Amino acid sequence: MAFEKITEEPGKYRHLEKMSVHEILTNINHEDKSVPVAVEKAITQIEKLVSVITDKMLSGGRLFYLGAGTSGRLGILDASEIPPTYGMPYGLIIGIIAGGEEAIQKPVENAEDNREQGWIDLEEYSVSDKDVVIGIAASGTTPYVIGALEECRKNNIVTGCITCNPGSPLSAAADYPIEVIVGPEFVTGSTRMKSGTAQKLVLNMISTTVMIQIGRVEDNKMVNMQLTNSKLIDRGTKMLMEKSGIKDYEKAKELLLKYGSVKKAEDSNQW
Repeated sequence: MAFEKITEEPGKYRHLEKMSVHEILTNINHEDKSVPVAVEKAITQIEKLVSVITDKMLSGGRLFYLGAGTSGRLGILDASEIPPTYGMPYGLIIGIIAGGEEAIQKPVENAEDNREQGWIDLEEYSVSDKDVVIGIAASGTTPYVIGALEECRKNNIVTGCITCNPGSPLSAAADYPIEVIVGPEFVTGSTRMKSGTAQKLVLNMISTTVMIQIGRVEDNKMVNMQLTNSKLIDRGTKMLMEKSGIKDYEKAKELLLKYGSVKKAEDSNQW
């Protein structure tokens, strides 16, 4: 298939400035509804990558997300949510963005155009063939990401990618490409919209499925979540009461705080 940069094609809605607020919101919502359908078409691709990541992590490997701009920020967001949600140690799922920490909040000029820097950034984490690296780029043409994946391939490191254009250079550089074709954006070229939504959905699917597969979820509960605030402590207490049969809320809460997670408290058999 010839490469088409669909994400940069003109949006089908014209003269947005003449629309009412209601029309703008309705039309954005209409476009957003197409995103889950596009993701559904990529499930087979996602499944293949998830299976590889699961095997690598069970063998002691790590997962890296690598991107620039919105794509990089989405990777960092997903990586940062795994330890508190599933009780995973920090440093097993790592998000890297072109331009470093400064780029999380504001653009860093030309950072995404540096073809060598992505690999340099990965090397700071001693990336190896035990790990998996996922490049994220809506366009599929970001040099920072493509260059990194090409170097990964030279070093026998498994790679995947998430892109929103078919047959892109990024897909060619990845062992397990995921292509979610959402079409032109409501605001032409604004890939933080449908493309960003698609990437977020896919990242949710990847990390959640991997966490379930490696045993961080029981039934449908986050039994390994970190108890970092009162809401989570309350949730964990109620989980423990449900799973253990403890009727006394305060007793369940005391056990939960003593052992640090629903899973550990349940396994302690101290009720």
